[in-house]
Amino acid sequence: MLLPGQHINQKGHLTIEGCDVVELASQYGTPLYVFNEAQARRNMRAFRDAVAHLYSNSAVAFAGKAFLCRAMCRIVAEEGLYLDVASSGELYTALSADFPPERLVFHGNNKSRDELEMAIGAGVGRIVIDNDLEIDLLEELTVDREAAVPVALRVSPGIDPDTHELISTGQVDTKFGFHIGSGAAMRAVERLKASKILDLRGAHCQIGSQLMDLSAHLPAIDQMLDFAKQVREDLGVEFDEINLGGGLGIRYTEEDQPPSMDDFAAQIVERFAGGIEARGLNAIALWQEPGRSIVGDAGTTLYRIGAHKEIPGIRTYVCVDGGMSDNIRPGLYSSVYSAVVANKASQPANHQVTISGKHCETDTLIKSIKLQKTEPGDILAVQCTGAYNYSMASNYNRMPRPAVVAVSDSQSRVIVARENYDDLLRQDRG
Repeated sequence: MLLPGQHINQKGHLTIEGCDVVELASQYGTPLYVFNEAQARRNMRAFRDAVAHLYSNSAVAFAGKAFLCRAMCRIVAEEGLYLDVASSGELYTALSADFPPERLVFHGNNKSRDELEMAIGAGVGRIVIDNDLEIDLLEELTVDREAAVPVALRVSPGIDPDTHELISTGQVDTKFGFHIGSGAAMRAVERLKASKILDLRGAHCQIGSQLMDLSAHLPAIDQMLDFAKQVREDLGVEFDEINLGGGLGIRYTEEDQPPSMDDFAAQIVERFAGGIEARGLNAIALWQEPGRSIVGDAGTTLYRIGAHKEIPGIRTYVCVDGGMSDNIRPGLYSSVYSAVVANKASQPANHQVTISGKHCETDTLIKSIKLQKTEPGDILAVQCTGAYNYSMASNYNRMPRPAVVAVSDSQSRVIVARENYDDLLRQDRG
């Protein structure tokens, strides 16, 4: 499976935006995250324009948890998107890249006093309140302020999406947000209405991740608009905005069939705009926070193939020089990936193998896949690794984390340097 911006050149090698990935592996080493900057920019524009074309009062914030470094912050800023950060580390990264603080949305289900103080001091555009303790802390931290602090309220609409249970977040039993059905969300709005300094702009929800259809998004819109109407009728509070979060899935394998961005936007906007009119609400801004759908297919991880172990009649293991330290998702979520032998990309893929990482017994990157015939030294390109792979990388087995190289217009540049052994020891004491 080839991704947008990928081709096979005359050498039979895989290329990304004109860069030969075999040459990238030779130049920068492996494992290597290759970030297709051009594709990420195309995805940002496509998502933003698909919504704005149909509903002008809209905004898109990139969910930084999917992939964040200073270069990515600058790309998001250049493309005119907002940026969702979910920790003081992500906030610090954005500020260090001179990302406009008023375009930051600060998330988190257990923000500390220090994190909230940092966000207030930086002047972030939205603090998304997740629990009553945050309201207490924000009231304490802003007691001497004159300028209002813009906030939004994260709520749980009670929708159980059709996705992996570990990436489902909108159901009743969730650690995120105030539940609408129990009355907790309405009580939180009452508290914020009474605040002299916390300026409630609207509500936020996130129902899950890697959603392949709209069976959960559409009822979530109805729930959010019903809540907005109830808030107006009971408390006289008008929401300026409703943030539907992210969650749009991507195509990891040939079998995956997610909706296109245009189809997704059309159905979301139709339900949202029609729901506002039907309920007699003011023109509420539609916010969304895509992450995976922006950077997922903009990432490819390169590995060098090493040992082969054949168990006759059962399977053939093909080992690579990385694994769960650079991609924990197969072990954590049973995620499935496609791949191609980059230096033999034009050859037929008719050899059934298992791709094994170099860590523990559970370190299987791809359980079963048909590839070109593999030999030690070949370069394996695992597709669609742009979302969460770098973000969730670790030093398991004291492995240095890979470099990230951005490609665009046949040019490559390092945006995150490869860790070395000294980096592994930097925080050791004794």
